[in-house]
Amino acid sequence: MNRLAQFLFCFLIWVNNCFSQTNFQNEINEQVWKPFIKSFNSDDDEGFKAVHSKDIMRVIQDNNTILGYEEYFKKQPDSVKTKWAVWKRNIELRFIQRIADSDKAFEVGFYKTTSTNTSTGETRTGYGKFHVLLRKENGTWKILMDADANENTNEAIFLTGKSIE
Repeated sequence: MNRLAQFLFCFLIWVNNCFSQTNFQNEINEQVWKPFIKSFNSDDDEGFKAVHSKDIMRVIQDNNTILGYEEYFKKQPDSVKTKWAVWKRNIELRFIQRIADSDKAFEVGFYKTTSTNTSTGETRTGYGKFHVLLRKENGTWKILMDADANENTNEAIFLTGKSIE
């Protein structure tokens, strides 16, 4: 092959890979991240569980803790739910790395959570960095591993990531 043919071949592979990545990321956004954000923000436990694999490994790095599905989604006592019922939660995600193929993906980014006490107006904001492994299960993307840590993340660092749109 001459140099031009080699260049064109490599270029076409690169273009195809870029389009494939975008298609996979769009699927993941629709099947995982949009429902994840919606269910988190509306305290929809069932919707939140639905975007996770039954094989989920939840890694809370700041506490050196790894939880499986049953531990992660353990039913909270009514007294805990009542205590937090006055707090409205909101999560935002921004991405710094997204790698995907047809049935597995790895994504890294930052999150920002804002909680507002609906009776006092008090607001609390937290930031962190996440690493997520996803896999396609029966044609649907699911979170297989979710790890996060504070890592001294702040608003400026959060804003360096890209939104899902």
